[in-house]
Amino acid sequence: MKTDTIFYSLFQEFPRFFFELIDRPPEEAAAYEFTSREIKQLAFRMDGLFLPTTEAPEKPFYLAEVQFQPDADLYYRIFGELFLYLRQYKPVNPWRVVVIYPNRRIEHEQMLQFQELLTSQRVQRIYLDELPEAADRSLGVKVVKLVIEPAETAAEQARESIALARQQLSDPIVLRDLINLIETIIVYKLPQKSREEIAIMLNLSELRNTRFYQEVKQEGLEEGIEQGEQQAKLEAIRRTIGLGINLETIAQLLDLSVEFVQQTIHKIQRESMSVPEQQIDSFIELLTQQRSLFSAAQLTELAQLIEPLADESDVLSEALSSWAANYPSIGEAQSKLLEPLPPIAKASETAAVSPESSESKIGDRPNKQALKNAILL
Repeated sequence: MKTDTIFYSLFQEFPRFFFELIDRPPEEAAAYEFTSREIKQLAFRMDGLFLPTTEAPEKPFYLAEVQFQPDADLYYRIFGELFLYLRQYKPVNPWRVVVIYPNRRIEHEQMLQFQELLTSQRVQRIYLDELPEAADRSLGVKVVKLVIEPAETAAEQARESIALARQQLSDPIVLRDLINLIETIIVYKLPQKSREEIAIMLNLSELRNTRFYQEVKQEGLEEGIEQGEQQAKLEAIRRTIGLGINLETIAQLLDLSVEFVQQTIHKIQRESMSVPEQQIDSFIELLTQQRSLFSAAQLTELAQLIEPLADESDVLSEALSSWAANYPSIGEAQSKLLEPLPPIAKASETAAVSPESSESKIGDRPNKQALKNAILL
């Protein structure tokens, strides 16, 4: 089974399940974002991060690790990445590590080097086969345990999970998505069965014929149409900016706001930059386009931080990342700017973007002077 994919899909779509699993109120999920972060020194990413979305220093951030195969180096990797992350981002929130195992036999404790950490309150190890029966009353725990359920009883447990979900979830779209995830888990557990056979095993054929599910299906179709239209517009922007058409005309032709077209063009132009340059350029965009995010004191801090630094993208990028880690609202806004655009179907036919291809061009490669100019606007 692709357990990492299953778990991260569950936590991405239903973050409350993670908090149910660690015996915390599921409502806490509303204050967190499930994400990943790049550690630039070694060019790797930390997946499974639950980061607070508000400036609340008392809330911990969680590093969640799913481990279903023996790995003698696991704790060396977890704690090595964790402390590099702390050094680079300097978060204001305390850290917590949660490691999810199917059972104790998989774990290599490495108590020689990590005993104090593993026995501290900052590290929580969860063995799914040891969760108390009472935990099954939690929808999140029940769905998570389905991953380790034996194949012969998995369908029965899946039917119970779907029944519990129908009782507890009032949002039809959320319910539909969870049912689809449960079905996917069973597909992985029973690869010899077709989807049609699994749908019959889970009574999904009957459910999908109900008025409720037909209405949800129609909503999903409408969502898909909207997403398809949005994708077509993004592709049109890619093609149009190579023709030297101004922002207002592009926006009018595609029935989009000028601000959206401008942000999209910035994203396209950043695709040719290095990661540190993208970090600096997106920060400049925040300073110029979303200046209300910054207080006067923060702008002064930034100016003082940047002034003595070398005019090197790696140095500037690392300093900005460390500074932004102290201000979650700014870091979140920058992350949104750095979200990649979806690829188009025939990228080879897209007009090339040159530095002169649009009135909204960012200009030369982002550097220290451009950053200082944006701070001092």
